[in-house]
Parts: sequence; C-alpha cells; structure tokens
Amino acid sequence: MGRIQKAGKNIIFGYISNLVILLVNFIQRTVFIYMLGRTLSGVNGVYTDVLSVLSLTELGIGTALNYSLYKPVAESNIEKIKSYMRFYKKAYLTIAGVIAVLGIAISPFLRYILKNPGNLTVGELTLYYYLFLFNTVISYFVTYKYSLVNAEQKNYIQTNITTLTKIATAAVQIAVLLLFRNFLFYLLAQSVVELLQKIFVTVYLDRLYPYLRDKDVKKLTAEETQVVATKTKALICHKIGDVARLQTDKIIISSFVSVDTAAIVDNYVYIITYVGNFVNIIFDSVISGFGNVVATESRERQYLLFKVYRFFACWLFGFGAVGFYHLLTPFIGGVWLHDSSWTLPQVTVTLLVMDFYLKGGRTVLLNFKIASGLFEQDRFLPLIQGAVNLVVSIVLVIKIGVTGVYVGTLVSGIMANLIRPGIIYRVCFEKKAGAYFKDSLKYIGVILAVGAVITPIRRVVMGQVTILTFALMVVLITLLYNLIFLAVFHRTEEFSYLWKVVSARIPALRKE
Repeated sequence: MGRIQKAGKNIIFGYISNLVILLVNFIQRTVFIYMLGRTLSGVNGVYTDVLSVLSLTELGIGTALNYSLYKPVAESNIEKIKSYMRFYKKAYLTIAGVIAVLGIAISPFLRYILKNPGNLTVGELTLYYYLFLFNTVISYFVTYKYSLVNAEQKNYIQTNITTLTKIATAAVQIAVLLLFRNFLFYLLAQSVVELLQKIFVTVYLDRLYPYLRDKDVKKLTAEETQVVATKTKALICHKIGDVARLQTDKIIISSFVSVDTAAIVDNYVYIITYVGNFVNIIFDSVISGFGNVVATESRERQYLLFKVYRFFACWLFGFGAVGFYHLLTPFIGGVWLHDSSWTLPQVTVTLLVMDFYLKGGRTVLLNFKIASGLFEQDRFLPLIQGAVNLVVSIVLVIKIGVTGVYVGTLVSGIMANLIRPGIIYRVCFEKKAGAYFKDSLKYIGVILAVGAVITPIRRVVMGQVTILTFALMVVLITLLYNLIFLAVFHRTEEFSYLWKVVSARIPALRKE
C-alpha cells in the first residue's frame, strides 16, 4: 500500500472517529453542564490543562523517537525497531514516575489556581485532582507502543482504539451522572474504563508485534542514542514553549477571573478544537508520508507537495474560521444552552478565530519540520513565544479581563507564522520565503472578503436564532465560502494538483 493509500485510510478512519467522538463528547458535556453546573465544568477544564502542563515532562522524546523509527520501519529492520522500542519503553516509564511525583508535589497549590470554586472544599478539589493525575500517569504505560503503529502509517489502529474507548467512557460516565449526579463517581468511572483500555492495548499490540516481547534486544549504539538526545534537547524548548502558550489560558483565567469564567471559555475552546480536528486529521495523517517524501524525493518535488499541503490547509482552516466567526456564539448561547450567560464578547471570539486560522499555517510548518527532522534550527522560538504569551496574558487579564488572555495567545502565535517559513524555505528548499508571505496575503484577503460578504446575510437570516435559521446559515456559509475560494484559486498549480489526486480516485470526475 502506497503513501497516498495509507494516508487515505488514516483520513477515513480519522474522520469517522472524530465525528463519533465529537457527538459523544457533545452529549456528555451537555449532560455534565445540566447535571453538575458551571463550577465543576470549570474545574474539569482547568484540571485537564494542569495535567497537560505536567505532561511537559515528556519533553519531546516521543517526537524524536518517532522520527528515528521512520528509517528502520521503511527498511523492515526488526532488530533496530526492537532496540528503539525498548529505549522508548524505559524512557516513558521514567516519565510516568516523574509526572506522578511532580503531580503530587503541586497538589497543595491547587487552591491558588481555582478562584471562587463555590461550595467545593479543598479536600474535594484535591481528591478530584488525584483522579485526573492517575489517568494521566497510566497513559504512559502504553503510549510508546503507538509510535511503531504510527511510523508504519497505521494511525487508524490508534484512532479506532481511542474511538471505542471514548464511546465506552462517555456511556458509563453519562449513566453515572444520570443515576448519581456525582462528580467523584464520574471521575472514578473514567479511571476504570481507561485502566481496562490500557490492559487491552498492551495485549493487542503485543500480539500485533510479537517481537516486542523478545528478551534478546540490542542496545542502541552511542551514535543513535546521541541523535535521539540531540533532537530531544531541541524539542525540550519546543515543548516548554508550546505548553506555556497553549495550555495556560484557562489556568490564567481561573486564577485571575473565576472558575466559572474558565468554564465558559472551555465550551468555545472545546468546539473549536473538536471541529478543527476534522481538518487536523488530514494533516496529521500524512506526516509519516512526508517523512518518506523527504527521505526519497527531490527538493523540487518536496516544494511542490509543501505548497499543495499549505494551500489545502489555508482553504480548510479559512472555511473553519469564517464559520466560527459567524456561528460560534449563536450556537452556544442560542441553539445549545439557550442561555446568553454562557457566551463571550465578540472581540474575544474574533481573537480565538484569528488564532485558529493562523494555527493552520503553523500546523503545516510544524508537520513539515517534524517530517524533515528540523528540530534544532528554531529551538528557542517556542520559549520566547511562551514567555510573551504568559507576560502579555497576565498583564492584560488584570486590565481587560478574558480578552487580554487571548491577545497574548494571538501575539505569541503570530511570531511562529513569521519566523518558521524562512527557516523551512532556507533549509529544506534552498529558497527565500517571499513567495510564502505573498501567498499568505492572498489567502487572508479572500477569507476576509468572504467573511465581510456573509456578515449582512447573517444579520438577515439569523435575526432570531433557531435550529432552522442556524442550519440555513451553515449551508449558506459553506456554499459562499467554497465557491468564492474556488473562483479565485481554481487556476493555480496547487489546486490543479489537488484536483488530479481527487479525480483520479473518483470515477465520475475522470476525463474519458
């Protein structure tokens, strides 16, 4: 099976999985909000981010090892795969222990990041936190095995397991909420299902790759270990910076504003994240294929595929941004929760949407960097981004509230959009990045124009928000955005390449 076929299979399973998880999570979140309220919803979101910060301990070793596996997997070098996987296993068991220790160590300080937690006691908050910590720690006992699956471009295996686990977890947790209306039982149910899943994954992957159970495994050479160590050191900077930029917003809001406000923000972030995942599935599914392209194809071929990849990302992320800008608040306050107190000011929503679109550009750059193994060249950029985000967010949250947090997020993100293209164009393609920024302005201009055209239409169609007017607006945005985007870019080299790929696989589109 070729690169495109494998990527296609990963994308199909990814879409099915994401749709199922989106629906299941939506039902679960709705039941949670109505049964347990805003404060516990905020606690749930903040603790999730706190544990994401603790996962900083992973420090990028997984990405470095995944990159190292591409070559032995391509060459079917079983002995070398065994060596890398044994190294990976030891590293992740160590990481699990470190996270457990750090997690316990910071538990006395939880009271300072949960402002106005209502009637919840410190003891209750601490107990809830330990259950979150348990679920995070046990995940590291099987995570390393997925690296081999993904290096073989069999991402769909992890996708399917994750989907089934999420369905089971949500079903049990919803039942617990309806029967007991108790947050502790809700978390315990998740822990039981997650533990059973880890046992299943261990047994399943050991059968799929029986050589992983071999006792006779050679150690990596000093040179191979040094390569992993060098790339991991570079990724440490990336990981620290990314966590400081991406996983601290709700923590800052909870600390300086309130837990309830963090719950409101969490709903917006939840929708943007999960709907955005439909786009990310495509781009995440081809990372391994890009690794193969970088290893086997010419620079010109790499450059063409990068431009196509980037064009498609701007198209889809732009579509998402226009949709989010016009539909997020009407959906949350009108269609879903029927309560305007769960909505954010439009200026805050605009900042979230802008960051979503620009994140699409960063996704393309980051994925190509990963596939090319370019971890060292911009290793200090994420640290600077993280520092800028924290400083700007904390200063502005005190002055202007929640909106200030997302000013910091946007400003720090733009730095990567401006700096990374130059690195990739210079190192990978031996070109200047002027063409990249010229295309960026064209894409952004078209997206802004479409958004402006839709604004008066939205005011007419959704003068009153109902399920029917909302659905009509979804259809109108879909048609207008994609028709205008196609009209502007249908003659480009990037679109022509995409059309050939799609038409070759859909008989009705083939020219006779």
